Amino acid sequence: MNIGEFKPSNGRLMGSIATRTIDLPRLGLRAVESSNDRAPAFEVLALNVGNRWVQVGALWQAVAKHTTGEVFFQGTIDDPSLAEPLPIALFGTEEEGYRIAWRRPQRRDDFGTPAQRGRPDGAGAPVHDQGGFGESTAGGNGELVGAVLADDVPY
Repeated sequence: MNIGEFKPSNGRLMGSIATRTIDLPRLGLRAVESSNDRAPAFEVLALNVGNRWVQVGALWQAVAKHTTGEVFFQGTIDDPSLAEPLPIALFGTEEEGYRIAWRRPQRRDDFGTPAQRGRPDGAGAPVHDQGGFGESTAGGNGELVGAVLADDVPY
């Protein structure tokens, strides 16, 4: 979903983002000059209520995974006034301007896939064939099973 744009204006990239609940009418992109390969390509700046430019995000160069190899920029806008960081991607060119796209990030499950968490017999601890934390040391009533606790733990 496109939520804004950056256009060249007097040698600068200026733009805005607007959604149902977010209105950032004055944004700017400032190129980052760094020899570090991991440095962002741009800082995202916003004009605050005191009429000062403040950094609210950063964008890194990326290459599309499909066969076109299209170069784009991705990153986030984050500020204490936002409920959560806003992931964005910019498509276009510096000369013609960029479209700002947003996509809801897919939730990542750090504990394995649903199949790995399943209980085939409907009781007991979840089965972990791969990934996760390994076998459980808790029995059906929460008692410790299959493990030995040392009385003295060295510090």
